[in-house]
Amino acid sequence: MLELLVSICLVSEPSQCKEVSLVYSADSATPFQCMMGAPSEIAKWADEYPKWLVKRWTCQTAGGTAKL
Repeated sequence: MLELLVSICLVSEPSQCKEVSLVYSADSATPFQCMMGAPSEIAKWADEYPKWLVKRWTCQTAGGTAKL
């Protein structure tokens, strides 16, 4: 399973940033499919959270980022 790791910053305070992990729903998706489908998934997320601005994103294996 893949996830989208999205770096976001507050529109009102661009220096306040964090990363959000969005699980990519297709269980058998390849990294290429994730990269191709990511923009629409990110757009859906951005519509729900208009106070945040997406700075960058990447596809990776789900759970690949350490939670500290």
